[in-house]
Amino acid sequence: MAKRSQDDELVFLPLGGSNEIGMNFNLYGFGPPHDRKWIVVDLGVTFGDQTTPGVELILPDPAFIEEHAHRILGIVLTHAHEDHVGAVAWLWPRLKAPVYATPFTAFILREKLREKDLLDEVSITEVPLGGSIELGPFKIDLITLTHSIPEPNGLAIRTPLGVILHTGDWKIDPDPLLGGPTDSDFIRKLGDEGVLAMVCDSTNVFVDGHAGSEAEVRDKLIPLIGTLKGKVAVACFASNVARMDSVIRAAEANGRRVCLVGRSMHRMAAAAKSVGMLQDIKPFLDDNEAKHLPPKAVLYLCTGSQGEPRAALSRIAEGTHPHVNLGANDACLFSSRVIPGNEIPIRNLQNKLTERGVRLYTERDHPGIHVSGHPCRDELAEMYSWARPEIAVPTHGERRHLMEHAAFARDLQVPQQVTPRNGDMVRLAPGRAEIIDEVTAGRLYVDAGVVVPENGDALRERRHAAFNGVIAVSVVLDGRGRIVSGPQVRALGLPTANEEHLDDVLDDLADEAETALKRLKGDDLELDESIEKAISRGVKKASQRIWGRRPVVETTVLRI
Repeated sequence: MAKRSQDDELVFLPLGGSNEIGMNFNLYGFGPPHDRKWIVVDLGVTFGDQTTPGVELILPDPAFIEEHAHRILGIVLTHAHEDHVGAVAWLWPRLKAPVYATPFTAFILREKLREKDLLDEVSITEVPLGGSIELGPFKIDLITLTHSIPEPNGLAIRTPLGVILHTGDWKIDPDPLLGGPTDSDFIRKLGDEGVLAMVCDSTNVFVDGHAGSEAEVRDKLIPLIGTLKGKVAVACFASNVARMDSVIRAAEANGRRVCLVGRSMHRMAAAAKSVGMLQDIKPFLDDNEAKHLPPKAVLYLCTGSQGEPRAALSRIAEGTHPHVNLGANDACLFSSRVIPGNEIPIRNLQNKLTERGVRLYTERDHPGIHVSGHPCRDELAEMYSWARPEIAVPTHGERRHLMEHAAFARDLQVPQQVTPRNGDMVRLAPGRAEIIDEVTAGRLYVDAGVVVPENGDALRERRHAAFNGVIAVSVVLDGRGRIVSGPQVRALGLPTANEEHLDDVLDDLADEAETALKRLKGDDLELDESIEKAISRGVKKASQRIWGRRPVVETTVLRI
């Protein structure tokens, strides 16, 4: 272990995943303030919604640590969920640090890097389950936990100023079916050694009891699928390989063969097989084989449980999937939870399936066909009893989750609690834990494959157009600024009572554009930019009068 000086500090800095669920991006720093060494723990994404039209992926802004990239010792990944690894391929060129992951996570990461032509550039070190990593003043032991994906790891981060237990995502599943159970003995020994701080998942802090075991899900799925006579589709998270395994066993127990539907299902199955999982099952059907078998002999395992518009299940619901068709007498099981924010697209998806005559089975109506991958209150209490940290640092939650988690830790007699927001730098040692600085912690958007700032012009204009509409004006002038043709006006996304009303409105807008042009004198008539601005202002004012809105106005001036 590296020696320490009197100026050394141990700090925790979340740049994503605190005050939100998703986009996890955590930094640990050690050393004097002017020369800290850093490790990154996870580098994930979140997803766009109705407030970010056209944007599917959102990344954490690495601006702060990018300035200190030469001091990053490594990027350590706890597991392969998108909100923990999805940003690596996008942001690694800004950080250029070596990456450490267990074999399953490394497989998934390599696929992502290959898509970005980075596979040969990024140094990936595969760490065995239960293995260790030494990065300068940080000695990291991987702790086997249970979650809803293979190889989830907690991290015991040892430093000269104390030990941090970074839980990542976890729950306590005594019978996880795939992978080992939570290594409680290691955590208890860590508690005996002394844990300075536990940085811990807060997702289910409002839920009493335990999350439940994957074995219980399998026990529910087998008899339920046995009652179904037509084609069966099961929607679940592709990353939940244990759930995939449970669905496959339930299908085979009822004489059904499984057809994977969706690219991520195939990718996750390949990753699972690469680490020895899914080995003793029947080969998956391809699309053509499935078509030619009786309905009662097939089960489709599908992506798209959250209503993602381009995922397999949405295309099935729309009737546009090239190979899979569901209708009357068929069934669809949602073996997944509703991620907050996805309620509307999931409801729309389920309504479309119902319109096609498909019978739906959800966890609400059939309890037990899904269990969460995150700890409920009894599991949190058990983890705190094992680790016995001096400081509780809730993460992986919205503000209400973090504050409730801190209050719960206080009730469990944890001496100190800190609830940082993204960008809050927490000094864990020496002295009492406290927030000592605030750094940049914004977001970047992946817009049409391009990484752009959160408040970039393109998205701002798109939002404005989405709510207010667009008007296009074109006019042809001669060399002296006199109108030769037009103005021609088109309106997009603005309401009219009928076609006749639309013509009247466009005529009014054309008159306003012509009036604005005629008000210009002298040099302004020679400058296209002045003409465009004047027409746009006039048309916007008229639009405000007509609709009570100020649409995006695009004016084009042509000269002959």
